[in-house]
Amino acid sequence: MCLVELKGSPKPVASCAWGVRDCRPGPKGEPPEVFTKTPMVRKAREGVMEFLLINHPLDCPICDQGGECDLQDQAMAYGVDSSRFKENKRAVEDKYVGVLVKTIMNRCIHCTRSVRFMTEVAGVPELGAIGRGEDTEITTYLEQAMTSELQGNVVDLCPVGALTSKPYAFAARPWELNKAESVDVMDALGSAIRIDTRGREVMRILPRDNDDVNEEWISDKTRHVVDGLRAQRLDQPYIREGGQLYPASWRDAFDAIAAKVDTTEVKRTGAIVGDLATVEETFALKDLMTRLGVVNLDCRQDGAVLDPAWGRASYLFNDTIAGIEKADALLIVAANPRREAAVLNARIRKRWRMGAFPIGLIGERADLTYRYDYLGAGPQTLADVAAGAHEFASVLKKAERPVVIVGMSALARPDGAAIASLAARAAQVGGSDGWNGFSVLHTAAARVGALDVGFVPGAGGRNAAQMAAPGALDLLFLLGADEIDIAPGAFVVYIGTHGDAGAHRADVILPGAAYPEKSGIYVNTEGRVQMAGRASFPPGDAREDWAILRALSDVLGRKLAYDSLAQLRQALFKAHSHLRRLDQIAPAERADIAALAARGGTPEKAAFGRALDDFYFTNPIARASAVMAECSLIAEGHAALTAAE
Repeated sequence: MCLVELKGSPKPVASCAWGVRDCRPGPKGEPPEVFTKTPMVRKAREGVMEFLLINHPLDCPICDQGGECDLQDQAMAYGVDSSRFKENKRAVEDKYVGVLVKTIMNRCIHCTRSVRFMTEVAGVPELGAIGRGEDTEITTYLEQAMTSELQGNVVDLCPVGALTSKPYAFAARPWELNKAESVDVMDALGSAIRIDTRGREVMRILPRDNDDVNEEWISDKTRHVVDGLRAQRLDQPYIREGGQLYPASWRDAFDAIAAKVDTTEVKRTGAIVGDLATVEETFALKDLMTRLGVVNLDCRQDGAVLDPAWGRASYLFNDTIAGIEKADALLIVAANPRREAAVLNARIRKRWRMGAFPIGLIGERADLTYRYDYLGAGPQTLADVAAGAHEFASVLKKAERPVVIVGMSALARPDGAAIASLAARAAQVGGSDGWNGFSVLHTAAARVGALDVGFVPGAGGRNAAQMAAPGALDLLFLLGADEIDIAPGAFVVYIGTHGDAGAHRADVILPGAAYPEKSGIYVNTEGRVQMAGRASFPPGDAREDWAILRALSDVLGRKLAYDSLAQLRQALFKAHSHLRRLDQIAPAERADIAALAARGGTPEKAAFGRALDDFYFTNPIARASAVMAECSLIAEGHAALTAAE
């Protein structure tokens, strides 16, 4: 369908396979001309369409691709109302390729987009073609489930209805849906997404183009976590009495909290922010805690040693995500990009396929979809590279734009500060003047924004691990914090969306809004400020988190100075001006990395571990999703990998 007419050519040429350098000049040396709407082009395209429709079934009324199908659009422009072919249409048996992608292979036109994506972009060549001529079939050969974390993107790429979303099958038509632009929070990349809703219900999540972050891809967790937004939701306040949680009114819940605040010492009160919180609600919680005189604040549930006092460059992905394509050497320290940031891993693979890109890995071995040199398992190897005693140090030294990616499993150890210092030293081994290749790969969407607003312990304050210890505090506020175990004893106030770990531990539960149900700012791992739009509304009596904090402040007698989200943002921008510049990255100082490198410290000898135990179960929304549970079982080898099994 991409045939065009080239002036002087006796027949049409395929524009997708014809380079400008191949075009011949005219008889008098004039520049070549390309025509796209001549009778020759139209006749050629109509002929191609006739061939495409020889075997394609008339499934449009029952096809999930209906209404957003490339073949439908092209047939509308170039199709005819009859066919000259009387032969029976070929029939192909549907293939099992996993729990995310549904196959109806009678519709396949063998464009091989899915095959090329899985091989070239995802780097997991699990799809391919077998047979020849009319017997050609696209398959996983043994009907085995695909294992790539990016496999859902083949549904977007398929120009017909051969590959569709299995969890979304027969759920809705595209013209029934309202569409809202938002930002993904399943990892810290901040991928651009579109949330489609019908009424109050989120029906599906699709990628948006953003060349600076995710290009046009999203991970399977981002795409298929939708059913987790409906399950196990908190839709009204609860109060625990006698070990049991009972439904309560907002007033009763606030009064119970106020009574506890009045009888608790400030130094024995604390607050922890979770991984999915927006900057606005984090800022509001800090404002409230400051008015109460509380200094026990933390946003680092995993115990990472990152500290805003070290400078913003010390906790950002300074190379930037798009900057990976300009890098000429890469050292990965205690990170698994394929699991922690699947779309970033595809970007690294893209750069690796360009050639001349040495990659070294320190930490746990993993299949990263590209070749790398395994340097070692622990901090001693990193120390050798930083000191120039390792052969990979010479690779970094020769590079003009080397990148050192530091994972959360390195920074969340007791010796995380020493490892951060070693990684900063390794990042300074090479590079041209002004280059900053020190890049922290976060796993929590809320982390950078919370660090930007300074949600860390004040003078003499306790960190998250200390607050969670037995007998440490009498009152603890959790803003969506579900990844930390709170010891018995403290009175816990939980503001969140799901009946997960935080709610099970809570004494008072205040139901909040999930990320599609509120407008908010997120700052991704590279420091890019992004705005997530509201697509739907919270269920039942649940409210937006900042509004809950505003109402609670009134009851506590520490009224916050904003009555609307706009006023809250004005206060936020006044205190942190860089957050008003949407889709921009405030530059960080390279001198911060030099200072971090000079901090020193003695790391332990233990090998690096992993930041994520299960890619599909990293937050309350994912843990509530039945689709994610199936994916997790297959990924961990606990469920049938093939249709036959």
